[in-house]
Amino acid sequence: MWDPIKLAFFRFAAGGWVPPQWFEPDLPPEQDRAARTGHLKLEVVSHCWNYSHFLVYQLSSLALFPPTKLDVTMTVFFSPEDTKTVELLTFFEKQPVPGVNWNWQPIPKQALFRRGIGRNRAALATQADWVWFTDCDLMFRDGSLDALSDVLQGRRDALLFPAEERTTDLLASDNPMLRAGNEVPQVLDIDTSSFSSRTISKATGPLQIAHGDVCRAVGYCRNIGLYQQPVDSFAKCHEDRAFRWLLRSQGHPIDVPGIYRIRHVAKGRYAGSDTRSKFRTWLRVWQSRWRDWKQGKAG
Repeated sequence: MWDPIKLAFFRFAAGGWVPPQWFEPDLPPEQDRAARTGHLKLEVVSHCWNYSHFLVYQLSSLALFPPTKLDVTMTVFFSPEDTKTVELLTFFEKQPVPGVNWNWQPIPKQALFRRGIGRNRAALATQADWVWFTDCDLMFRDGSLDALSDVLQGRRDALLFPAEERTTDLLASDNPMLRAGNEVPQVLDIDTSSFSSRTISKATGPLQIAHGDVCRAVGYCRNIGLYQQPVDSFAKCHEDRAFRWLLRSQGHPIDVPGIYRIRHVAKGRYAGSDTRSKFRTWLRVWQSRWRDWKQGKAG
């Protein structure tokens, strides 16, 4: 019964009203973080529950646009109960991609439903120079990862984010792009003509690029028990904001082309009554329109 109170407290705290060192005293100072150069290692951390029709585009983007200037470990947290995602991952693990190592991490669905759990496990265990925490509806196209390697040379920032991404409007579940993703597992490309540019102002949930030394030292909200607690249904991802708070940074923008994301109306990962689902859909549309108005369209 204390969880709502804890959630309210940490949302308040992440607004900057509580010193972050109370909950994360071990953040390495900038001068103690390695300024790595050369052929870097990047770990991309994603998760998937009933979203294989989005994940197919993410994994396909690596297969179609493999990196040449860095090595990528593509980590996906999933539940064995999600059979469509299992089928998709089984297909891709048989697709050799130069510079990419597939890393599938099965966990109980109750742990998957709290996104911070997988992110924390990956952060503490990573051997990469940088870790990109993302969602399965984001794609790395058109040389984006090689451009990222160039930008990351010699940097010590705790947290970075791409200054721009290209997104669709909110797509309905019967959109041809989403229907194609529901077909048999395959390497699948997209028509980019339906995407437009959005300017990003901070390191939001799918656009958090953290220094590897920082990840190994502090994990992902490791000391906030609420965000490491399994749940019975998919939890709202408030830990994204807490992560920025604990790192004492909203992130620094960097120029990375070729970052694409599919936006969609329906949230298939959530369960609940039809009335509640309709309300969530309405709220999601309203929030998206508000953000678009607030940020403005860059193109």
